[in-house]
Amino acid sequence: MARSGAIFGGEHSAHYYFKDFWNADTGMLAALHVLAALGGQDGPLSALTAQYDRYRGSGEINSTVADQAARLAAIRAAYEGRPGITLDDLDGLTVSAADWWFNVRPSNTEPLLRLNAEAKDEATMTRIRDEALAIIRA
Repeated sequence: MARSGAIFGGEHSAHYYFKDFWNADTGMLAALHVLAALGGQDGPLSALTAQYDRYRGSGEINSTVADQAARLAAIRAAYEGRPGITLDDLDGLTVSAADWWFNVRPSNTEPLLRLNAEAKDEATMTRIRDEALAIIRA
């Protein structure tokens, strides 16, 4: 956020960061923004959030592994060089294509890899999630 000047940052693990709150994590401020948006319309919360729900998500899936670095290297090897795939090392390893992406990052406190996958449709998300989990848990 500091490098790009972003006003908001969020993680699937429910951490929300606001520029006007010293770039600090605050779920309370996020909740107040949601309540303010909800109060400004007549529909339910599901209708409010549906307009922002572009992808089908796996949620965070934790896998216990003996060697985090080796499993990340195996994922990199499986996807590196595939046409239309990009890899990014910011906060773990993110693998992206035109209509899906997933991120795998190591826990700093436990022998876990955390997977989050999203795709334009449920079938693609399921396929990508299961492929990544097979590599992680091999």
